[in-house]
Amino acid sequence: MPDDFLVARNPEADSSLPYLVRIPLGREGVVLKARETWPRTSKVYCHRADGWPTDAEIVERVPTRVCTSRGAAIDLVLDRGRENRSQFVLARAKGRQVIFWQTPRTAKQARPNVRIPTARPRTADEGPGTAPSEPEIIVDSHERYAWRFSHQQATTRRRSLPVGDYAVELAGQLVAAVERKSLQDLSSSLLNGKLRYALAELSGIRHGAVVVEDKYSRVFSLKHVRPSAVADAIAECQARYPTVPIVFCETRALAQEWTYRFLAAALLEARLELGAEPHLYDLEPAGPVPPREPTTAEVRAWALAAGLPVSDRGRLRPETWEAYRATLDP
Repeated sequence: MPDDFLVARNPEADSSLPYLVRIPLGREGVVLKARETWPRTSKVYCHRADGWPTDAEIVERVPTRVCTSRGAAIDLVLDRGRENRSQFVLARAKGRQVIFWQTPRTAKQARPNVRIPTARPRTADEGPGTAPSEPEIIVDSHERYAWRFSHQQATTRRRSLPVGDYAVELAGQLVAAVERKSLQDLSSSLLNGKLRYALAELSGIRHGAVVVEDKYSRVFSLKHVRPSAVADAIAECQARYPTVPIVFCETRALAQEWTYRFLAAALLEARLELGAEPHLYDLEPAGPVPPREPTTAEVRAWALAAGLPVSDRGRLRPETWEAYRATLDP
């Protein structure tokens, strides 16, 4: 039977991970720094700790039913009715080791069960005998870890952009741009005022947007800032710049897909506005609507008022119609 699972306060006051967890794995156990005491709403980032302090301030102590290692994962089952199953996953990101603590629920939220389509966006330049076109997306040369759009039917070109991180242009003119943000970057740029300048620049082009690689609900689990202040700042920016939406996507892949579809749609709209694509306005004008023919009842009433002999019902005589039309000619 493994030892108890322990959660304590991290004695390092300057650490961004305020808790220690001791996983009863092996003879000595494994000690990690953690951001939360349990992965309730999202994955919890963890980092290796030097050891378990002798005077640790215990926050939680729970008997353990199962604790086993399986490849790069540690499965943990606690002896309690709720919040009893979790997993620690070891991985590498940007050349360093990272550890995430997750439950089946938070793992499913992190990887939504959706399949991103590979079909091209609808364009107006498709017709008999025409080859499908792929939008060229301009990637800002200052963008780090840029999206490659490898799963989308698009080409990319890097160059310095005056606004946004990803853009499309038509006839040498920038027609749409998207600013990409992580949740932390969004929070800091909102509170220091930088995002307001970016939104002002995006509002100056035909189509601009900000896409966030996270869910809106995560705003309310931010640390070191007041979540309500971030939520208020988002609302104020949307009210001030209503033409520049701030779109929350759950993952990096979904944010990339949304950006691809948005830029393609904006490029199509710009082509229509500039006359580079066939448009409804290219059809020949139909001319003014001809006047409505009068009804038999209207002509009969006119004839009676004019003193012409007409029957009370049935068809009117041709000379009655001719007399009526003669009154309409100038």
